[in-house]
Amino acid sequence: MRITTGKYKGRVLKLPKGIRPTQNKVRKALFDILGDIEGLSFLELFAGSGSVGFEALSRGAGFLALVETNPDCLAAIKQNIELLKNPQCAVYPQDAQRAIENFHKSRKSFDIIFLDPPYYQDLVKKTLQTLEAYDILSPYGLVIAQHFKRENLPGSLGVLSLFRQYKYSQTLLSLYRKKEP
Repeated sequence: MRITTGKYKGRVLKLPKGIRPTQNKVRKALFDILGDIEGLSFLELFAGSGSVGFEALSRGAGFLALVETNPDCLAAIKQNIELLKNPQCAVYPQDAQRAIENFHKSRKSFDIIFLDPPYYQDLVKKTLQTLEAYDILSPYGLVIAQHFKRENLPGSLGVLSLFRQYKYSQTLLSLYRKKEP
C-alpha cells in the first residue's frame, strides 16, 4: 500500500496479514471529501496499518493518534512511523472504547475521527455510541465511519447527526457532525 498524495507520496507502508485495508479509491475519496486538513488533529480508531492516518499526516494533519490492539498491526504501525520519521504521531495500544474514555478523561479532542472496525461485529454503532457518551470531537469536527453497506447506522445519536453518506461498491462512508445548538 502506497501513500497517494502529499509530503510522503509514494512511500510504501507495511501491512500486517489478516486485515482489510481501506482501498486506495476509498482513501482518495475520503480525502477529496475532507479537503484541506492542514493542521487538524486526526484520530484513527481500529487503525490496522494506520494507512488512513498516515495519508492524513502526508496531507498536512497536525497530529495523528492511532488506536489499535492487534500486536501484528501495532508492529506494522511502529515500522510505518519509523519509515515516515514523523514525531506528530502517537500510538495507543488499547481497545477503541477504552481509548475514547481515556481521551475524554484527559480532555483530548480531535477535529477528525475516522473509524473502520472489522465488519459484521456491530462495532461501528457501538463506537458511535461511545463517542456520543464521551465527547472527544471538537465543536466543528467530523466523525467518519467506514462500514459495510448493509450495516444500518442511526441518523442521530445524542449530539451526533448523520449528514452525508458516500457509497463505494460494498463500502459506505458515513459522516457525522455535532448538531447545531
